[in-house]
Amino acid sequence: MSTKTVSRSASSTVAVNTVVTSVLTVRTSGRGFVDLTREVAAFLAQANAREGAVTVFIRHTSASLTIMENADPSVLQDLTTALSRLAPENAGWVHDTEGPDDMPGHIKTMLTSTSLQIPVREGEMMLGTWQAIYLIEHRARPHSREVVLQFIGAA
Repeated sequence: MSTKTVSRSASSTVAVNTVVTSVLTVRTSGRGFVDLTREVAAFLAQANAREGAVTVFIRHTSASLTIMENADPSVLQDLTTALSRLAPENAGWVHDTEGPDDMPGHIKTMLTSTSLQIPVREGEMMLGTWQAIYLIEHRARPHSREVVLQFIGAA
């Protein structure tokens, strides 16, 4: 039998007095990951965010968002390979009007996320040491993607 130790920090309470929203436009270079962590941090600094939560939402159905390791680039390569294996092109998809990568892009978006929420404390996102916020472009060619950033909390 293993023993388990759990601890919890002291709670903090603030009154919500701020809602700040902005749209980030990202030009992708085609299939792959784009690190948005710095852009989200800059948005929080501009919003004078102190404590609350930031929501990151992508307005597309063939691109998505994730929080993933940022230390070793091979992680992102392997994730791209895994997603391609889960939703391959030219697999006889009925929806292929926009090309053979469109339906697989929709499936990959369904398997990942279109919205992330990250706690903010003392003006900083509470991401882990090796975590970063990524936009995942599932289409082969470059696209312009819109990402909504919204901070709700205390400034």
